[in-house]
Amino acid sequence: MWTTDPKGYLQLWQDRYRNDLLNDILPFWLEHGLDRVNGGVYTCLDRKGNLMDSTKSVWFQGRCAFVFASAYNNIEQRPEYLEMAKSCIDFIEAHCFDTDGRMYFEVTADGRPLRKRRYVFSECFATIAMSEYALATGDITYAEKALRLFKETLRFINTPGILEPKYLPTQPARGHSITMILINTAACVRRAIADPELDAQIERSITELDLFIHPEYKALLEMVAPDGKLIDTIAGRVINPGHCIETAWFLLEEAKHRGWDPTIRDMALQILDWSWEWGWDNEFGGIINFRDCKGFPAQDYSQDMKFWWPQTEAIIASLYAYEATGDQKYLQMHAMANDWAYEHLPDPAYGEWFGYLHRDGSVAQPAKGNLFKGPFHIPRMMIKSAQLISNILPTL
Repeated sequence: MWTTDPKGYLQLWQDRYRNDLLNDILPFWLEHGLDRVNGGVYTCLDRKGNLMDSTKSVWFQGRCAFVFASAYNNIEQRPEYLEMAKSCIDFIEAHCFDTDGRMYFEVTADGRPLRKRRYVFSECFATIAMSEYALATGDITYAEKALRLFKETLRFINTPGILEPKYLPTQPARGHSITMILINTAACVRRAIADPELDAQIERSITELDLFIHPEYKALLEMVAPDGKLIDTIAGRVINPGHCIETAWFLLEEAKHRGWDPTIRDMALQILDWSWEWGWDNEFGGIINFRDCKGFPAQDYSQDMKFWWPQTEAIIASLYAYEATGDQKYLQMHAMANDWAYEHLPDPAYGEWFGYLHRDGSVAQPAKGNLFKGPFHIPRMMIKSAQLISNILPTL
């Protein structure tokens, strides 16, 4: 709970994040998720950690490797963290690339391909995994692999015909997700290896984000026409507050990299403020899944649910905003998001966090993982928040 003592409040939560990361979240995945036979990580686990499905999410091979290497780099240098990261990266390199250089989306336990999608998120997460592992080990070859994969990903995106378009030419569109993730992916690689294409892509993505920003709705939209105009359909009016809030902290991180560049900082804060207004549920608390920029009912079946990851992104973004401005309203936002998350998501009986809640915060289903939830948003929040608090405390 927020008090008028920012220093004490932040110190308390830094200790909590570190403790929960080291003694709850990471041990849960080391015990239940690590595949000691085939390598890599399983994520389809029930509440107690029992394996429900041996299908492996290729996303999560990269995401898991990134998180464990990041914990090693920034929290505590435990050898089992590097072993987990290496197991996932080895699995990626051995099993997760198709002959065309693109990555699969799902594979079997032993790495046989099951599904491939039009997206390049598997590639982005493998890229940040290799970058972070390079920083952890000092092995530059992994940074070089990350850079090559990043450039290949850009080729996939920018070469017509490689990726199937989401919509037919009748309604051309561009999506916010890939624009925002390339900012973070390039920034992660840049920490491990220098290359002008990394800064260039970040610049392009920031410029492209302007197309999704619609001040008339005080919103950043998930999809727009190629020229940025509103597509006045249910899909075109979607606001995803969690994604927008995540974008805000990616931008704040880049603003800080540039000595708190005021243009990028102000863009990020505007997105955060708008997205908080759209996303925060004044009746039940927590960040809601989807809204319609014109106030019509949202179409997605989970539109009013509370998923785990928007809450963690709000925790990070509000801390970043507080570091950027010193404005206590962002510390109050942090307390609101943090208190709600910690009241509803952790599982005191079996560890880790629930992921899928009804609007009122009750548990919709108790599994700890599936192909989309695993060791990423929660541990990343704890690592990043502990780092941010370390930066903020000396200024108070």
